[in-house]
Amino acid sequence: MLTRLTGVLESVGKGVGTVLPAASPFALEVLLPQYLVEKLGPRIGHPITLTTLFYLEGQGQGTSFVPRLVGFETPTDRDFFELLTTVKGIGNRKALRAMALPPASIAQLVASKDAKSLTKLPEIGKRLAETMIAELTGKVDAFLSETETAALDGAVSGRAIGTPAFGPAGMEAVDVLVALGDTRIEAERKVETAIRRSGSQIPTTAAEVLSIVYGG
Repeated sequence: MLTRLTGVLESVGKGVGTVLPAASPFALEVLLPQYLVEKLGPRIGHPITLTTLFYLEGQGQGTSFVPRLVGFETPTDRDFFELLTTVKGIGNRKALRAMALPPASIAQLVASKDAKSLTKLPEIGKRLAETMIAELTGKVDAFLSETETAALDGAVSGRAIGTPAFGPAGMEAVDVLVALGDTRIEAERKVETAIRRSGSQIPTTAAEVLSIVYGG
């Protein structure tokens, strides 16, 4: 079983990366989840280490099989992929395309039963989003951070997610990011990171928060 791959990233794009292991004459093609394709773009030409999953992909109605290697950032991300492919209607290829967000973000959408945001993921329609929620609820908790778990607990108790941590300026910034096309989960994650980066100089306006989000 191939569980890890270390080498120089030669190329990445369209769901596939090429890695040249050290002292090897052979480069390996690695399938990648969409969020990782975008993250690895700046790493071309540099050494990387991927957690891997090996499987055989059926071709020609199962008359032949092609070996495939899938790469992930961490073992936890691989575990989430394997969980996602247990959902009826989601195979390996569809799961890789659907993972346009990090596993923790998708897990939070499932845990919060946010079918509308799930449908914004590639390959995920309304019915499949509802199936994901039905089949994965209670199984994704291990992929949530303590902050995300606390936010979900707050929503259950009737508080708006993020309000205690973000304040009015942060929540207004979240609304702006959502209006610009982010999902609410993505927007809240960006604002949370921005406020954490601000240190003791806590932003008092949405404009200040957005300036930090965009690196101003």
